[in-house]
Amino acid sequence: SDMLKGKTGRFRQNLLGKRVDYSGRSVIVVGPELKITQCGLPKKMALTLFEPFIIRRLKEKGICHTVRTARKMIERHDEQVWDILEEVTKGKTVMLNRAPTLHRLSIQSFEPVLIEGEAIRIHPMVCTAFNADFDGDQMAVHVPLSVEAQLESRLLMLASNSIFSPASGKSIMTPTQDIALGIYYLTVPSQSDKLANRIAGKTPAGDTHLPLFNSTSEVDLALADGAINYHTRIRLRNPDFGIKGRRFGTPDVRVIETTAGRVIFNELWPDELGFVNDKIDKSKLGDLILHSHQVAGHARTVRALDELKALGFKHACLAGVSMGLKDMIRPKSKEEIIAKAYTEVDKVDGQFQTGVITEGERHNKIVDVWTAATEKVSEELYKAIDRNVTEAQPNPVETNPVYMMVDSKARGSKLQIRQLAGMRGLMANPSGEIIERPITASFREGLSVLEYFISTHGARKGLADTALKTADAGYLTRKLVDVSQDVIITIQDCNTVNGIEVEAVEEGDETLIPLRTRVLGRTALYDIRHPATGEVVIAANAEIDEEACKRLEDSGIERVWIRSGLTCDAPHGMCAKCYGRDLSSGKPAEIGTAVGIIAAQSIGEPGTQLTMRTFHIGGTASTVSKVPEIVLKNAGFLKYVDLRIVRNDEGNTVVLNKNGSVQIVDADGTEIDTYNLQMGTVLLAEDGTAVKAGQRVAVWDPHSVPILAEKHGVVSFQDFMDDVSVRTDKDAETGMNTLVVLETKEDLHPQIIVTDPQTREILGFYHIPAGAIVMAKEGARVSPGMMIAKTPRKEAKTRDITGGLPRVAELFEARQPKDAAEISRIEGVVDFGEHQRGKRCLVVRDEVTGHVEEHLIPMGKQVVVFKGDRVKKGQQLTEGPVVPQEILDVCGPQELQRYLVNEVQQVYRLQGVEINDKHIEIIVRQMLRKVRITNPGDTDFLWGEQVTRQKFLEINEEIVAEGKRPAEAQPALLGITKASLETDSFISAASFQDTTRVLTDAATMGRVDELRGFKENVILGHLIPGGTGFPLHRHIKLVPLAEPISEEEMASLQAEAQNQLDEVFN
Repeated sequence: SDMLKGKTGRFRQNLLGKRVDYSGRSVIVVGPELKITQCGLPKKMALTLFEPFIIRRLKEKGICHTVRTARKMIERHDEQVWDILEEVTKGKTVMLNRAPTLHRLSIQSFEPVLIEGEAIRIHPMVCTAFNADFDGDQMAVHVPLSVEAQLESRLLMLASNSIFSPASGKSIMTPTQDIALGIYYLTVPSQSDKLANRIAGKTPAGDTHLPLFNSTSEVDLALADGAINYHTRIRLRNPDFGIKGRRFGTPDVRVIETTAGRVIFNELWPDELGFVNDKIDKSKLGDLILHSHQVAGHARTVRALDELKALGFKHACLAGVSMGLKDMIRPKSKEEIIAKAYTEVDKVDGQFQTGVITEGERHNKIVDVWTAATEKVSEELYKAIDRNVTEAQPNPVETNPVYMMVDSKARGSKLQIRQLAGMRGLMANPSGEIIERPITASFREGLSVLEYFISTHGARKGLADTALKTADAGYLTRKLVDVSQDVIITIQDCNTVNGIEVEAVEEGDETLIPLRTRVLGRTALYDIRHPATGEVVIAANAEIDEEACKRLEDSGIERVWIRSGLTCDAPHGMCAKCYGRDLSSGKPAEIGTAVGIIAAQSIGEPGTQLTMRTFHIGGTASTVSKVPEIVLKNAGFLKYVDLRIVRNDEGNTVVLNKNGSVQIVDADGTEIDTYNLQMGTVLLAEDGTAVKAGQRVAVWDPHSVPILAEKHGVVSFQDFMDDVSVRTDKDAETGMNTLVVLETKEDLHPQIIVTDPQTREILGFYHIPAGAIVMAKEGARVSPGMMIAKTPRKEAKTRDITGGLPRVAELFEARQPKDAAEISRIEGVVDFGEHQRGKRCLVVRDEVTGHVEEHLIPMGKQVVVFKGDRVKKGQQLTEGPVVPQEILDVCGPQELQRYLVNEVQQVYRLQGVEINDKHIEIIVRQMLRKVRITNPGDTDFLWGEQVTRQKFLEINEEIVAEGKRPAEAQPALLGITKASLETDSFISAASFQDTTRVLTDAATMGRVDELRGFKENVILGHLIPGGTGFPLHRHIKLVPLAEPISEEEMASLQAEAQNQLDEVFN
C-alpha cells in the first residue's frame, strides 16, 4: 500500500500529474515590446521544443533524408535550421505555467516570438494572473502537439481570452506599477493650477483665457510644437455633445475643460465609451477595461490594452518620477499630536491609579489613544504630501512623487507612507497582543534601539507565519477542488421553483456590499416588480445584467429572490440558469464548464495570497478604532424600536436592553436608516423628534458593558462569598479596592438584588457574569440608569488572516468551533430558571403555544440576552461563534447556507479580497448533498443511513409510483474532507486521502465507478467529461452538405474567418 498512498505514491505522483515531453523551463524577464498574445521564447529552447516539427520539415524540403542527419544538423545549429524554426513556430502557440499553479490563469497560451538570450520574456500585464515578478521567478513552457490541442490552446487559453478574473469578474489585466504611474502622470493637472479649483467654479483672477481646440489632432500639433504641455488646462470641443447613453462624458455641453494629457489618453479608448475627464488611477483603469469590454467588445479592448501599456511606459519614462528624502514631508503638527496623546495616556493611568478603571480597560484605552493619534498623524501627513509644501519649496510646481505613487495606486499604501514619514504606531508582539508603547519615530527619522527591537518582534512573527500558512492554504485548495470537482454545468435549465433571497450586506450603518454587486449576472427567480407601480422590473428566469441592476436601484427594491447553485435541481452537476453568468467572459455559462473547480480555485487562490501578505507591513498593529457614537447620515424623525429606557440622575436617557435600535423615518413613516444600539447607550434625542444629518444622537462607553439599575432601591448581594465567587483586589499602586466576580464550580450564582426600602419588595435581579467588576456597595441606594457593575469588553487583538485562514477551514470543515454560542431553538421571550448541575438555566417561552425550551449554560459564558427580551429562532443567546450543525437543525438549510456564505465572505472582505458569492455557494451545495434517513418507510434504506439527495429522491419517486410509503430524511452537513471521501467515485476518493482504507472498502462492497467526475477519468487516461470533452460536444459530427459550396462562397467565408482572426490578434 505504500506504493499507492501519499504525495509520492502511484495516484498523486504518476496518475494525476505526470512529467511530460516537449517542455522546458527558464527564468522570466519583462518584454515590454510584446503584444498581449505573445511571449519571447529563447531560440535555443525553441530548437529543442520544436525538434520533431523541424525534422519533419527538413525531410519534406529534401534538405536531409534520415532523422539522424536531421538531428545532427540541429545539434550543429546549421543556418537552414534557424529559417525552418521560424517557419515551424509561425501560427503555433505554446503554454506557459508558473508554479504554484493556484488557479486556471496560472497556465496561459502565447504565440512564441523567437529571441536571442536565455530567458523567457512575458508581457508585463499578465504578471498579475501568474502572480509573477522578475526577481528570479521561473516559468515552464509546454508545446501542445496535436491539432486539437493547438486549437484549444489558441481558442480557449490564449492570454487575450483571460482579461477578467473568474473569481470576481473584475479585470485581472489591469496595468500596475510603471504603467499605472505613467497614465496617472499623463492625466493629472499641474500642481500650480489644480483643475479642481476651476471645476468647483473658482476661477483664478485674470485667468479668463484657456486655449480652445477643435479636435484631438490640433492638441497633438500644439504638443509637438511645445506650445502646451501634457498638464496644461485647455478647452476642447466636446466629442460627446448630443450623444446620450455613453458610459462617460457629458452630452449637454459644447465645450469641455480638460488637460492635454487626458486628450491623449482618450485617443486609445473606443469612442462609444465617451470622453473620460478625470485623473486616472489603477482602479479606474480596471473599470475602464470592464466598460470597454461591454461597450466595444473583446478585440477592441485587447487592442486598447496594448496601446495602454505603450502609453504608460512612455509617460512613466518622460515623468522621471523618483523619490528623495525631501519628498517624505514631516507633518508639522506631529509633535503636538504626540504630546497630546502622552497627556491622555497619563490621564488614563491616573484613572487606573484611583481605581476608576481596571487593568484591562486601561490597556484598551491606551491602545485607543495611540491608534487615534497615529490616524491623526497620517491624515496630517497625507495633507502635507498632497500640498507638497516644504521649506525648500514654498510654492511647489510639481506633485509629490510619493503622493503620486500612492494616489495612482501604482505602489505603496497610506499605511506604508505613514511608517515612512509619519510614525510607525503600535506594534504587536508574537502572541498577537498589542504592545502599549508605540513607535513614535518614522523610518525617515530613524528608530532608536528599543524601537527597532519592538518592531522586529512582530516582523519575525510575520515571516514565520508565512512559511507555515502557505502549506495550509495549498491544502485547503486541494480539499476544495476534491469536494467540488464533479460540479459541471450539465443542462441549460433545471426548471426549479426554489431560490435564495439576497439583500445588501450592511455592517452598522455602512453598506459593505450593495445589492447590485450580489445579484449582477444571476438569474431572477420570480418576476421582480416595482414596489410602487407594480410593473415588472425584471422578468422571472431572466439574467440580471447591468441595465437591470440600474432599474433595481432606481426602484428602491432591497431584497431579491435569485436562483442559486444551492437550490438547483439538476440531477448531476448544475444547470446554467442557476449558475448565471460566467464571470471570466461576461456571458452565460456554457454546458460543460467545470464550475466546481473554478469555485475551488477562486476560494483557494486568495487564501495562499493572503498568507503571503502578512509580513509586508511588519507586525504593525491593525486595530480598528471604532467611534463610540452614532452620527446620522440622513435627516428625518427619530423613532425608538424595541427599547427599554430609563432616565438617570443626570437626566440622560439610558438604554437598558441589547437588541433595540433607533430608526430614522421620513414624514410618511418610511424607514430611511436603522442603527442598532448597545446596552448602556446614552440617547441624546427624544423619540419622535426631528433630527438633522450629521447630528449626534447616541454615545456609549467603548471599553465596558454596563449593568444598570432600572428603579430606585437598595442594593443587596446574593452568593457573594469571598475568594469563592468574588475576590477583593487591592491595587498595590493605588490602594483602592475593587470587587471582581470569579468563575466558580460551586453552586453559587452571584447576583445583585435591588429591593424597595419601604415595602422590601424585590424590584430586580441582576445576574453578574464572571470577570465583571461590581461598582455598587452593599446597602447603597441606587437610582434608575445607575451602573451597578460592568464587564470589560475583550481586549483588542490584531486581526490578521492568521485568524482568517483557519476560520475558513473551520467553516468548510463544519467543525464544532471553540467556545461555541448557544442559539435559541424557538421564537419567544427569555427568562432565567433555577440552576441545574452548576449551570445556569435559560428558558425561552413561546407566548402563543406556551412551549418552553431550556438551555443550560456553563457559568463562565457571557449571556447576551436579558430577562424579558424577545428572541427569534436561531438568535444567539451567548457570546461566541455559532455551530453550523445547530443552525441546520434549528433553522433549516436555507439559513445555514446564508450563514456560511456570509461568514466566509467576511474573512476575505477583511483582507480586501473580492470573491463572488456563487463560488462559495457551490462548495456549500457539496457540503449539503447528503441526507440522513429518519424513517425508511417501505424503501431499502436503513435508519440513520446517509445517501445523496439525488438517490433519495429517485428511490422515493419509484416507491410512491408503486403506492408504498416513501422514506423520510433530513439534510446532513458534511465537512469538505468527509464530503470528498464520500463521493460516488471510489477512484477519486482514493486519490484524495486514506487511499488504503477507501480501496479496501470499495473492494469489499464491490463498488462500481461510473467515471462521471474529472479525477477518475484523468487517472484512467480518458478525456475529462468537461469543457470540450463534455459528452454533448464530443459526439458532434460534421455532416457533408447536400450541394457543394461554390468557390466564390468558399473564398468569402475564408476571408471572413481570416478577418475575425486578424481582429483578435491585432
